[in-house]
Amino acid sequence: MTVNEIKQRFGIIGNSPLLEIAIKTAMQVAPTDITVLIHGESGVGKEAFPQIIHQLSSRKHGTYIAVNCGAIPEGTIDSELFGHEKGSFTGAHEARKGYFEVANGGTIFLDEVADLPLATQVRLLRVLESGEFFKVGSSKALKTDVRVVAATNINILESIHNGKFREDLYYRLSTVPINIPPLRNRKEDIYLLFRKFSADFGDKYRMPPLELTTEAKEVLTNYFWPGNIRQLKNVTEQLSILEKERLVIPKTIEKYLPQESNNTLPVLFNSGTKGNDGMSERDLLYKVLFDMKRDVNELRAMVLEMSGARYGEFAPFESTTPDFIKKQKEDFLTINPKPIPLEAPVSSKEIAINKEIPKKNDGKQEEVLLNGKVQTLQDKSAEYIRSILAKNKGAKKLTANELGISERTLYRYISDYGMEDLTATRKNKKK
Repeated sequence: MTVNEIKQRFGIIGNSPLLEIAIKTAMQVAPTDITVLIHGESGVGKEAFPQIIHQLSSRKHGTYIAVNCGAIPEGTIDSELFGHEKGSFTGAHEARKGYFEVANGGTIFLDEVADLPLATQVRLLRVLESGEFFKVGSSKALKTDVRVVAATNINILESIHNGKFREDLYYRLSTVPINIPPLRNRKEDIYLLFRKFSADFGDKYRMPPLELTTEAKEVLTNYFWPGNIRQLKNVTEQLSILEKERLVIPKTIEKYLPQESNNTLPVLFNSGTKGNDGMSERDLLYKVLFDMKRDVNELRAMVLEMSGARYGEFAPFESTTPDFIKKQKEDFLTINPKPIPLEAPVSSKEIAINKEIPKKNDGKQEEVLLNGKVQTLQDKSAEYIRSILAKNKGAKKLTANELGISERTLYRYISDYGMEDLTATRKNKKK
């Protein structure tokens, strides 16, 4: 049987290479009894592939059962799959066969398999490995010969990481994985599907089928289709019923496309839970961009603060513009032609001594009046160091400790401010 014959038999529409790869894979694994795990987003048409596998296998005359694992309550899922004995729980008025017993010799399709409780996953793993299972309330092991085809629309590897799905069961189910492409990756098939749905709804509601202008076709093709084929079918049905005009223009079709998803940006992979309080994909992308911008600003402020400490001044976090940084360094170098070496340790007192002085509008250094004499802050710093050095009688180690700076830095100040006479006096006294 060819791929086109498979499409006609099972009502699959499309010529996408990705779709045909998935169909060929299903055809190749069908004659075997290995388990298959089908991956695909919600609405891509996963339910057709287990039927292909079943009908092309030696089990085609056996029972085929499709089970939606997410639609069965957790308290009754074991009873539905494996059956129960009379009186095994409240309401069990008689014994009941489960799907694995009923489908013996056939195929079971477990849709949304990632929604199975962990306890049920253990039971399923036992069936896959040994073909044995226990009814609820029974200690007698039963045998079954069932082929399992599973499907999921979430990231099972993430569920394994979060402890919601067993890793050994995942590898047992995914002996052969089949990936069904989303509709946005099958752009060449979107208009074909629209025409098919339009003709079907025209027959159903006894009205002419819809037609699209060239511009409307582009809107239809470029839309992201987060709901895939199911969403396209719903939009086509709405247009068929609500629009009297059979020729659809872009403005008309855009009314039926949700605006929060009407873009070609990538969406987040569905992991089974809503993140960030159900924000849309666009909101999430904006949030990520703003967070990145904030991180960059914080990093810039951190670098500026470190640079300011090395130049004798801690720069404020709120001032992080290039002009501010340039002004900080220019102001400091105006009164400190020899900046503190980067390798020298910098203390709080040392920073205070080197406190930079803002410029006036005339560009000159600010001056202060001390004892009737005009002095700069640099003069005051030199005078203060000289007084401490004199008090300690030229002892550089004591002076450095009292100032809270290193001896190496003090030596530089002594040289810059011409205080060698004080230290020379101490040397002469030692002699």
